[in-house]
Amino acid sequence: MTPAARVAAAIGVLDDCLGGMPVEKALLRWSRASRFAGSKDRAAVRDLVFGGWRRRRSAAHAGGAETGRGIMIGWLRQHDTDPAAIFTGLDHAPAPLTSEETQLSGEASPAIRHDLPDWLWERFSRDLGADADTSAQALRDRAPVFLRVNPRRGDTDAAMGALARDGVEAVAHDEVAGALRVVSGERAVSRSQAYSEGMVELQDAASQAAMLRLPLQDGQSVLDYCAGGGGKALALAARAEISVTAHDISAARMRDIPARAARAGVRIELAERLNGLKADLVLVDAPCSGSGTWRRDPDGKWRLTPERLADLVRLQAELLDQAARHVAPGGSLAYATCSVLAEENDAQVAAFLARCPGWVQRDRMQRLPGPNGDGFFLARFQRGDA
Repeated sequence: MTPAARVAAAIGVLDDCLGGMPVEKALLRWSRASRFAGSKDRAAVRDLVFGGWRRRRSAAHAGGAETGRGIMIGWLRQHDTDPAAIFTGLDHAPAPLTSEETQLSGEASPAIRHDLPDWLWERFSRDLGADADTSAQALRDRAPVFLRVNPRRGDTDAAMGALARDGVEAVAHDEVAGALRVVSGERAVSRSQAYSEGMVELQDAASQAAMLRLPLQDGQSVLDYCAGGGGKALALAARAEISVTAHDISAARMRDIPARAARAGVRIELAERLNGLKADLVLVDAPCSGSGTWRRDPDGKWRLTPERLADLVRLQAELLDQAARHVAPGGSLAYATCSVLAEENDAQVAAFLARCPGWVQRDRMQRLPGPNGDGFFLARFQRGDA
């Protein structure tokens, strides 16, 4: 496929997204209908679609219409490429620009410039203040790829060397011990020996930093109350000789944990029912808006509504209350989200402390999206007499 044909394909996928289809489903549908496309073509179209979808509002404004075509015209302009050179109508290229499409748009509103729905830009401005601009801007571009070095399988230098042999260049993170930032060869990570042998795991640096803050000692027990795929449970299990139990309301979400744990050289028990289980550390990695990670999942910011956010806040409160019952005497309760919104973070913490006066907040971490990782929030509690 030519570069212009790839843009034409991206336009079709983006139109499906604008019609309500999730971006991954739209890409899969295009891929299945385009057997002629090679792996490099599919990767290039995917990058174009995600690039345009992250910047849906600003690119559409720059391109003159909220259509797949308008988004691609605007996205090319934002990346200093003349769309007229791509939109030629030749060899599967998109049709030439109309006279209206050659005109540049006027000034955009702040919400459009930051590629957020109006109501979400208001929340960002209110909650993040001076950091709202840089945080929103970070979500408009592709996220860096970070890896966590598994100390059970090797150290940072060994991991970087093993990755390099398979064409993956990585450097040590400046702030987070054991974290690597992939500089080149991102798509080769999953095929690398370092990954297949459990020396490294894909995990954002902010999430790694949060797991390193949680106090752990050999012999303790940990309950990951909303385990999902088990990434945080794996990070904790690698740190000390501890007993780790993973629980999730959906057992299907945990199906990959046994294989991942075996690859990493750790043991994690799965528990569909807890039956009064108590643990020294209970982690609630709560379902949330994902507002700190929208550059990885741009569908999230376009599908979120105030009503859905309110539902998530209610669910987070319920999960905190439930998880607190499983903390052993003297233990800790940790609450985490990949959100930057106050109502899911500090307001949720304040509400928990107000209705559960026996608990005291012992730690807090908030990271905002940027070059060093995603947005992430962590709070840790203990009972007042602990």
